[in-house]
Amino acid sequence: MKNIVVLISGRGSNFEAILRTARSEDWEGRFGLKIAAVISNRPLAKGLDTARREGIDAVAVDHKAYPTREAFEEALAAAIEPYKPAVIVLAGFMRILTESFVARWEGKILNIHPALLPLFPGLDTHQRAIDAGCRVHGSTVHFVSSVLDGGAIIGQSVVPVLPSDTDETLAARLLPYEHKLYPQCVKAVALGEVKLIDGKAVMSDEVAHHLAIFWRKD
Repeated sequence: MKNIVVLISGRGSNFEAILRTARSEDWEGRFGLKIAAVISNRPLAKGLDTARREGIDAVAVDHKAYPTREAFEEALAAAIEPYKPAVIVLAGFMRILTESFVARWEGKILNIHPALLPLFPGLDTHQRAIDAGCRVHGSTVHFVSSVLDGGAIIGQSVVPVLPSDTDETLAARLLPYEHKLYPQCVKAVALGEVKLIDGKAVMSDEVAHHLAIFWRKD
C-alpha cells in the first residue's frame, strides 16, 4: 500500500475533493493508494474532524508550540515519517516550507496554486488575472521546490475570464476544476506516472493529456 499524507491548516476543501475521488474511484482497492494521515499546524482545523469521521489518522502539530520554523519542521517531519509517504499533499497548508524540509521529500510534495503558473505566483491571483486582461485563468498543480510557486508543473486546469467577472466569481468558476485536477495529479504522482527528474515533471503524452483540464460549457 502506498500512503498519501495531507497537510492542512483549515477546512481543507482540496483534501475533501481528493478524499471524494479516492472513495469514488476506490483508490485502495484498484491502485493500492491510501490517504493515511491528515496533519495540521492548527489543532482546531476542521479538516482534522473530517479525517477522524472517515477513519483517517488526524494529527495536530501546532507551529505555535515551537520556537523556530526549523523546530516546527522537525516535529512535522517526525509526524510524517512513520507513514513513509509516496506523496505529501499541501491542501491549504499555510506555512512556507524551508529548503531542507523540501529536499527531504524531493519529488513527493505537491501543491496547487490558483493561477496558470508561471503567471501570477503569490497572492491575489484572481484579481491580478482580471487586472491583466487575461482571457483565461486557471490552477496549477506543481512539485514543491525551494522557490515559492516555482516547482515543476504537473497539471493545469483552465477556465475563461469573463468581462463581468470579479475575483469572487472567477474563483467560484475555477474551484470545481481545481477539485477535478488535484486528485488526478496526486494519483498520477503516487502511481509513478509523473516523476520529478532534473527539475522537470516527466510523464507520457497520455498522462499529460489527462492532467490538462479545460472548462466546458454545459
